[in-house]
Amino acid sequence: MIDVMIAGGGPTGLMLAAELRLHDVRVVVLEKETEPTPHVRSLGLHARSIEVMDQRGLLERFLARGTRHPLGGYFAAIPKPPPTGLDTAHGYVLGIPQTSTDRLLEEHAVEVGVEVRRGSEVVGLSQDDDGVTVELADGTRVRSRFLVGCDGGRSTVRRLLGVDFPGEPSQADSLLGEMEVGVPAQTVAEVVAEVRRTHLRFGLGPLGDGVYRVLVPAEGVATDRAVPPTIEEFRQQLRAYAGTDFGVHSPRWLSRFGDATRLAERYRVGRVLLAGDAAHIHPPTGGQGLNLGIQDAVNLGWKLAAEVNGWAPDGLLDSYHAERHPVAADVLVNTRAQMFLLSPDPGPQAVRHLLAELMDFEEVNRYLIEKVTALGVRYDFGPGHDLLGRHLRDVRLTRGRLYELMRAGRGLLLDATGGLSVAGWADRVDHVVDAAEELAVPGVLLRPDGHVAWVGDDQTGLVRELRRWFGAGVA
Repeated sequence: MIDVMIAGGGPTGLMLAAELRLHDVRVVVLEKETEPTPHVRSLGLHARSIEVMDQRGLLERFLARGTRHPLGGYFAAIPKPPPTGLDTAHGYVLGIPQTSTDRLLEEHAVEVGVEVRRGSEVVGLSQDDDGVTVELADGTRVRSRFLVGCDGGRSTVRRLLGVDFPGEPSQADSLLGEMEVGVPAQTVAEVVAEVRRTHLRFGLGPLGDGVYRVLVPAEGVATDRAVPPTIEEFRQQLRAYAGTDFGVHSPRWLSRFGDATRLAERYRVGRVLLAGDAAHIHPPTGGQGLNLGIQDAVNLGWKLAAEVNGWAPDGLLDSYHAERHPVAADVLVNTRAQMFLLSPDPGPQAVRHLLAELMDFEEVNRYLIEKVTALGVRYDFGPGHDLLGRHLRDVRLTRGRLYELMRAGRGLLLDATGGLSVAGWADRVDHVVDAAEELAVPGVLLRPDGHVAWVGDDQTGLVRELRRWFGAGVA
């Protein structure tokens, strides 16, 4: 039997599949599209996602196809310099189109043994105590022990589960596409600069060879966003906002999206789970959507693998919802706030002006960027050291880098004392006796997702947390 089926072969589904394969879980990805999408929804990776790629040995692939940009001006496009003191070794945004991210993640997933079945659309599902049966559009039935819906904002899996998706419908739609323009680049730049003085949801970005990525507010809210706009709709809206349609022609692809804000009430129903846009949708402000999904996958992967492999402690799989649901709720709040601040109306502009002044305080600027980049995420593991529940940056050890030791997706005990032990858990947790000058603690236990589960030098306390996160020890 297949261990885990994943509905949806986007970044979330592919990242999750690869994470599961690190633990020898048999995974099949069911993707309804027969070919990769040409649509470029996301344009980059934020710092926490970059850390994840580094932890899994993938970062060099992404760096080779992306461009590093300073980490400033990403909250509501308020132009501020990058904040100082960010808790990461990767204080930048990696500009990379989603098509490249999808391709790199699929290549990685296939390399580690994931089976990707394209043209496989899920239309039905049922579950029992032993597994989940999925019905595909061609009438085929496939069975697995678990199913994860990573099938986007209009998730079929979520609908079939009957999970409520409360929130706010779209209030403002946008048109997005790639097309050629018929005027000089300097003209485009001058007109766009003038329009963006009042309309920050407007933009034309050059992609080379006369092709531009065009973003413009739509005339109204679409009844069906699955129906793509026409080139004439783009021309009409460009003329409405810029006084010219720039002579746009020869579109590569055209799409529309809204700013709906919704969050699934539950991320798990029995043996079926939700991740990525299937669990949450929100405005694209700050570029957080793809990153949020990738981080869902890294949180869920090792926990679901533990369940499949039989060593998960009670409540571990349910901690996925407990930890990630509040993170998504916070993203929904900050993206809605950013959409408000992008409005050209006098009220939002007054608030924007005030916030811009507040962001001159370094602490405010850093706090907001930590939200956008997810560096500020801290899971509630109870009282303890300030590092508890946080990610740990890539600290330098005497024998290399911390993230180089996390490639296998296992737990890791970084022991500066040499007196701690993971005896009984050596099949799940690596023990590294080494020290980091910038990390003034005797010992740190990291979960496979890179978050700190324990800090100290007390073996009894360490054993308690090993049992909490990695189950019973082996005698």
